[in-house]
Amino acid sequence: VSKLNQNQENLKKMEQADDLRAEGAALHELLSTIGSEDWKRITPFKNYSVYDVVAHLHTTDHAATVALEKPDDFRNMVRERNPAIAITMAGAALADLSTGEGLCEKWIQDLNGLCDLLDEVDPKLRVPWFGPDMSVKMFSSARQMETWSHGQDIYDLLHAPRTHTDRLKNIAQIGVRTFGWTYVNRGMDVPERPPYVRLTAPSGAIWEWNDPDEENCVKGDAVDFCRVVTQGRNVQDTKLETTGGTATEWMSIAQCFAGGPQDPPAPGQRAWDE
Repeated sequence: VSKLNQNQENLKKMEQADDLRAEGAALHELLSTIGSEDWKRITPFKNYSVYDVVAHLHTTDHAATVALEKPDDFRNMVRERNPAIAITMAGAALADLSTGEGLCEKWIQDLNGLCDLLDEVDPKLRVPWFGPDMSVKMFSSARQMETWSHGQDIYDLLHAPRTHTDRLKNIAQIGVRTFGWTYVNRGMDVPERPPYVRLTAPSGAIWEWNDPDEENCVKGDAVDFCRVVTQGRNVQDTKLETTGGTATEWMSIAQCFAGGPQDPPAPGQRAWDE
């Protein structure tokens, strides 16, 4: 029984790494279609160019590799504000990758290497990060969340249609699990009862979290929910339905990623429908 349970845990962990790999492949496919000048265009994310966005993904993937392979080194670099880590927070590019096309190929190569590493590590491992330490499974999903959400910056810039799949559930799960983090990160009291969340997946499946509560709930499309918790959309620019003060407040400030408190885009700022 013990070996069976261990195999099941390994399978779950591998699925998370596979989802990250697939998320990277989908973004790489889009990036392969753009021209050289497009890499200089400014996305809706903090005045980052397309190049800056991919460089940010690349350097944070590198930081993730360090966190997995040498966790003590990672903690020391964060504690000492080492430039090798600071670069991941500023959208700066690596000096030897002068073209978008070159950066793109290096990024996807290293991302796939990170996925290979995630396939091999102990699923019980706790991984350090810029916020709280995470399980390997959640860490894999967090990297998928970053890849997906920054990919959205580029899709929005290009007004390109995007195909969504049920691997989005990993991101929705992070969004739900970081309910308390959103408040703690802002120095606010965490509400006693997290909202009931009921979402419709891209496949049409229904995903639910927390106890059913029609007076404290968030309902709607999973894509909308993921865009809100990653701050790619203001909740007012989605069709999400929020009921109750806690649910409404949470969706107005939700933040599922590490780092200091950030505000979502203003209403209408990123209101683009595919």
